[in-house]
Amino acid sequence: MSELLNYLRFADGFHMWGAVFRMALAVICGGIIGIEREYKRRPAGFRTHILICLGASLTTLTSQYLYLEMNWFTDLARLGAQVIAGMGFIGAGTIIVTKRRQVKGLTTAAGLFVSAIVGLAIGAGYFEAALIATLLILLIELVLSRLEYFIMSTSRNINLYIEYKENQCLILMTEYLRTHRIGVTDLQITKSGAASQNPCAIFSLDLPRKFSHDKLMTALAGVEGVVSVEEL
Repeated sequence: MSELLNYLRFADGFHMWGAVFRMALAVICGGIIGIEREYKRRPAGFRTHILICLGASLTTLTSQYLYLEMNWFTDLARLGAQVIAGMGFIGAGTIIVTKRRQVKGLTTAAGLFVSAIVGLAIGAGYFEAALIATLLILLIELVLSRLEYFIMSTSRNINLYIEYKENQCLILMTEYLRTHRIGVTDLQITKSGAASQNPCAIFSLDLPRKFSHDKLMTALAGVEGVVSVEEL
C-alpha cells in the first residue's frame, strides 16, 4: 500500500498515471461536496464544485510538473496561493442580500472555498487529508445542518418579515407583543414589500422562555390585515 501511495505521490518522478488519478479523485471529492448543494438547488452546485476542485488540483499538478519535469526552480506554492485568492471572487458571487435583508449563500461560498483547498491537497498528493476533509464536509452539510436548524428554532431571538395592509395592523401587532412581554429590539418599516404594494415591517424580537417561534408566527398571522409572516 505504501509503495502504491509513493508511486502516486511522484516519489520516483512525475508520471501520467499519477496525474490522472489525482484529477479523477478531485472530480469525485468535488462531486461529493457539491451534490448536497445541488440537492438544495443552490446556484453553485454539483458541477461547479467539481470544476473548482479539479482546477485547484490541476494547479498544484502544474506546479509539480514545472519543477520535476521542466526543472523550473520556482516556488511550488505560488500557483496554489493564487487559487485561494481567486476563490474570494467566486465566493463573493454566491453571497447575496435579499430585499428582505436576508444574507444567503454563505454556506455555498464556504463550500466552494474548501472544495478548492481539497483540490490543492489532492494535487499535492496529500490524499488522506483530502478524503478525510471530504467526509467531514459531507458530515457538516448533511448532519450538522439539522443541529443548526434546531438551535435556530429554539433561539430566544427571532427576526420576522411581516407584510400587512394598513397601519392599524402594525398597532395591533405591537399591542400583542407588549401583552405577551415580547421585547422589540429593532423595527424597520418600508412602504412596500418585495412582490406587492403592501407595507412591510422587519421585527427583531426577544421571546420569553417557553414561547415558541411557531406560536408567535401563528398569532401574528391571525391579526386582521396581516398578509404574510416569514422568519428571516
